[in-house]
Amino acid sequence: MMKRVSLAAALTAMLACGGAALAADMGDAALKAAIAGSARTPANVARDSARHPYETLTFFGIKPTMTVVELAPGGGWYTEILAPYLRDNGKLIAAGNDPQSASEGARRGAARFQQKLDANPTAFGKVELGAFAPPTTYRIAPKGTADMVLTFRNIHNWIPIGDEGMKTLFKEVYDSLKPGGVFGVVEHRLPVSKAQDATASSGYMHEAYVIKLAEGAGFKLAAKSEINANPKDMADHQGGVWALPPTYANEDVERAKYTAIGESDRMTLKFVKP
Repeated sequence: MMKRVSLAAALTAMLACGGAALAADMGDAALKAAIAGSARTPANVARDSARHPYETLTFFGIKPTMTVVELAPGGGWYTEILAPYLRDNGKLIAAGNDPQSASEGARRGAARFQQKLDANPTAFGKVELGAFAPPTTYRIAPKGTADMVLTFRNIHNWIPIGDEGMKTLFKEVYDSLKPGGVFGVVEHRLPVSKAQDATASSGYMHEAYVIKLAEGAGFKLAAKSEINANPKDMADHQGGVWALPPTYANEDVERAKYTAIGESDRMTLKFVKP
């Protein structure tokens, strides 16, 4: 009798493990399908080898059942992946330009993003819109409701609002997350040997400074990754990070050099709200 019970217990455990593995495989398959999906524009797909979307999102621990906020989605590079991935069982909140902003440029940006969503309702029709315009507007998500907040290569744009403004910004992100929620950051990385000016005018940031901002808001650094590292990038380019592809701000000046370097060296940081 004891042997039968042990065998049954063993079979139950095996089935449970198999079910968990299958669920993990399905989650990975769903993310791979979103990355390979028709919602993505060819120019964005061409940058996958530099931006590593599958590895980056997997590192952050994304799941298709999550409520995810994308801060400052810009032209929607990651939105094209996140929206289809979260469409059926999760939620994507894109918190970008405010359509009611006093800034005409911000209103135009919001209109362009809305046009992108409207052009493909099958992929993007369930995206919810927030508004994120530091230091005044933080319509991110209701407090304590987000499983994950993500931002990709944006923090340098916010530095000009000053230390107090940055503290408020990070606290707003912290407050939007559930306990255990993740704040995932990708940002251009400045070598420790180089000085970061008050406005991050080169587009590069010290990793330690970003960590300090997050920890000051209450986050714990859960992990770092070198997924998006590029040792060829010395962050010493005329015109800053924008000299590199895909921007090529210096146009044909030393273009071959910048092509050989590739896209920027980037930190990839996973923070958790205790």
